[in-house]
Amino acid sequence: MKVILVPYPAQGHVTPMLQLAVALLPSGFEPVLVTLEHIHRRIKPDIEQMGHVASMVKCVVLQDGLESGGARDFFAIEAAMEDGSMAVQLERLVSKLDDCENGEGVVLMVVDVLASWAMEVGHRCGVPTAGFWVAMIATYQVVAAIPDLVRHGVISYSGTPRHKETKLPCLVPNQPTLTAEDLPWLIGSTSCRKGRFKFWTRTMDRCRSLRWLLVNSFPEEHCTAYNNIELNEYVVDNRPHVNTKNNNDNEDDYYPMVFPVGPLSKLAVAPTARNPSFWEEERTCLDWLDQQDPGSVIYVSFGSWVSPIGEDNMRSLALSLEASGRPFIWALSPTWRDGLPNGYIERVANRGKVVPWAPQLEILQNDAVGCFVTHCGWNSTMEAIQCKKRLVCYPVAGDQFVNCKYIVEVWKIGVRIDGFEEKEIEECLREAMEDKEMGRRVRELCERTMGEEARLRLVKSLRGFTDDLHKIIAEDS
Repeated sequence: MKVILVPYPAQGHVTPMLQLAVALLPSGFEPVLVTLEHIHRRIKPDIEQMGHVASMVKCVVLQDGLESGGARDFFAIEAAMEDGSMAVQLERLVSKLDDCENGEGVVLMVVDVLASWAMEVGHRCGVPTAGFWVAMIATYQVVAAIPDLVRHGVISYSGTPRHKETKLPCLVPNQPTLTAEDLPWLIGSTSCRKGRFKFWTRTMDRCRSLRWLLVNSFPEEHCTAYNNIELNEYVVDNRPHVNTKNNNDNEDDYYPMVFPVGPLSKLAVAPTARNPSFWEEERTCLDWLDQQDPGSVIYVSFGSWVSPIGEDNMRSLALSLEASGRPFIWALSPTWRDGLPNGYIERVANRGKVVPWAPQLEILQNDAVGCFVTHCGWNSTMEAIQCKKRLVCYPVAGDQFVNCKYIVEVWKIGVRIDGFEEKEIEECLREAMEDKEMGRRVRELCERTMGEEARLRLVKSLRGFTDDLHKIIAEDS
């Protein structure tokens, strides 16, 4: 039984999709991971080093039509996904796999929600298609509420907030205070924001054709669980009007069943501390880290997808790290190092490591790390919880603002940097490093969301999804 998995072409999307592919192996599926050629070249050696189980995931290449070495920003990738050439290649792949003499054909396509173009391929080919959301469930709820936000006058038809301070309606119980400024498409210039809103509107329209949505997220405390004996005892209600039977004629109330399956590392049959990386990791920092005192090191990384925090802010952060007197590791691309003060790397060399790309999970697992200064990307957030690290938050774009609200206001396992005055940064660092109650809360959250009972819930959730898939396959055969 072959399953085609189509991730969005970014590090934070390819890694969890690969983990999902590995998690599907024990259920008898043959995963086929579809990636772009430049990504395939980068991650193939890492996948080969992950062992026999990961090698059972077949990797297939698509061409995006973009020039080698050219810009692959959000809008360039969107244009490549929507021009139709990748869809033609994917249809050919489905046909080829269906024609194989040995084994069954394609029984499922799992499509990253941000690569929604592939959902239409699945439907045209008659292949059952599940969406995959790599972020937390709460962010999906915000984006899925776009029609309601327009109807209630919170945003215009082009996604512009009527008033930035307007509070978003409470979509789920125990939701932190979200305002229009937290909406994930509000990035960049006015034209960029409108373009991103158009992207999200089209994406959510396509998601309404899905029966299932797999979410790389633990069932946060705000979500409501309900029982449905036929399907699964642990399905999450993603909207107040979720339709589990998928037979509602009102298109605005037509939403997929949501199955939380994260963190996927807890479902993988061959867990590893090393994830395939698009960039070469600087691993010498691990030896240095082993020589530091427990809980003494500050780890800093603002992710791989968006640009860092701005040159002025970067300079303030650099000086604050220096003034703190604490050892630190800072993952910072060479492209952005010009923003550091003159002679900075040399001055802090005895107690600070500035590396181009870091083996993040291995760093967070080290007892020497006391806190994590982060952009609040969802993968980074889950890794921090898994490794029981307190957070210093500075969200930059997209879902990071919603994640930050949960980190600071709901779970209370971190603090937010609101401004980049050196004294404020130093105070945030001090609080995160020394607050014992914050440390206790993150340990409790880890056990609640990633302990053995949580893992068993994830296994049950994934089984509920595969059981329903088998029912659909039986009905069609």
